[in-house]
Amino acid sequence: MSSAGYGNEKIQKGILTDVTKCIGCERCVQACARVNKLPEDFPAHYKAGDGLSAERFTSIVQIPGKQAGAPRHLRRQCMHCQDPSCAAACLVGAFTKSPDGAVHYDASMCIGCRYCMIACPFMIPRYEYDKPIPYVRKCKMDEQCRVPGGQPACTDACPTGATIFGPREELLAEARQRIAEKPGLYLNRIYGEHIFGGTSVMYISDVPLGDALRIPTAQELKR
Repeated sequence: MSSAGYGNEKIQKGILTDVTKCIGCERCVQACARVNKLPEDFPAHYKAGDGLSAERFTSIVQIPGKQAGAPRHLRRQCMHCQDPSCAAACLVGAFTKSPDGAVHYDASMCIGCRYCMIACPFMIPRYEYDKPIPYVRKCKMDEQCRVPGGQPACTDACPTGATIFGPREELLAEARQRIAEKPGLYLNRIYGEHIFGGTSVMYISDVPLGDALRIPTAQELKR
């Protein structure tokens, strides 16, 4: 995929994760912790089933594979929604959708109401309950996470290309091409293309991801 547009803040960027390529090495998790100066010890495995916490902005979880005893690995992080519910729910405008695709959080404006946590359909924002002055924490996907070359540290660290960064439209084209080239491998779905108005973080997979990503089924959406 072309790297054009990495440095252009007027082009909306995103992340595409191909679950079939993820080996569960957690190098993306380690890179995220390093660039965000998070603790090296990750207590989130027993704090939350998805591995995310106020001290862990991305995680790798195991999900059932096609064959028993051969699980798939799924990267979890903020989905950076096109029309973010967290921003709509925030009373003071602490959350904003940037033209570059990231959903930004301004801690200096936050009043700690945690409405963003209730509003997020993917249950992503986490709160620093153990801090005297707590803030909401989540993946940033912005210039603070970038390494030389323009990529976020997490995608740059991936050894298999399972998670890649670039202009959202190019990522969608890449996802469609992979699905078209290997229809026997992939489900004919790009997770994040349309759900809840679309997201900047998207997935393709050979196994369903709805439960792991907390995406409701068509029947549940009709209720």
